[in-house]
Amino acid sequence: MNIPEVRPDVSRGERVGLDEAIFCAGKSVSQIEAILGEARRRGARLLLTRLGAERLDDLSADARAALAYDPLSRTAFFGAARERAGEPDTRVAILSAGTSDLSAAREAVRTLAWYGEPAAEFHDVGVAGLWRLNERLEEIRRFPMLIVAAGMDAALLSVVGGLVRGCVIGLPTSVGYGVAGGGRTALDAMLASCAPGLAVVNIDNGYGAACVALRMLRAFAPPA
Repeated sequence: MNIPEVRPDVSRGERVGLDEAIFCAGKSVSQIEAILGEARRRGARLLLTRLGAERLDDLSADARAALAYDPLSRTAFFGAARERAGEPDTRVAILSAGTSDLSAAREAVRTLAWYGEPAAEFHDVGVAGLWRLNERLEEIRRFPMLIVAAGMDAALLSVVGGLVRGCVIGLPTSVGYGVAGGGRTALDAMLASCAPGLAVVNIDNGYGAACVALRMLRAFAPPA
């Protein structure tokens, strides 16, 4: 199937070390299937993001069978995820303030897994019940890279940023009532944090948070 508006960026991995991810929201079934067909012809692997369950159901049986799909993160693997040699140590921790933040957090987990980077998960550790964070804090401090997913006032990022030495990446989520503004309050709060040296990505952008972590890990990796 030849669809002229589908032009995969096949050299992105060589340029920046991160392959193109296929953002499926807004793409038609025919566009997604054309992308999968082109990847199959090249023998390429693909990470698909924001692939809703309804759109997945509309794909052909052959296309669905070729995808390893996770409904919570709305991600799919076309082909096998990468593997790090030997027994890879876990260098990244993913924290979420509440279970409502899990979709964005799990998108980060799946993106890391696609690149062979395992992640430890610490969920429901928001500051409304600060004891939940305190009882895991010593374990959390062992990780050099942390992604913190939080909505509402996003206070978890500032608290974690003031307690750990590692690199901390803020992942604001669209969780919250009224004035939370679909995640805008969380984003602004993270950007305005008084904890020094934090990185912040866009609202619900678990994929982007994982990519920041991957770039940082590679930047400080010893030369091969």
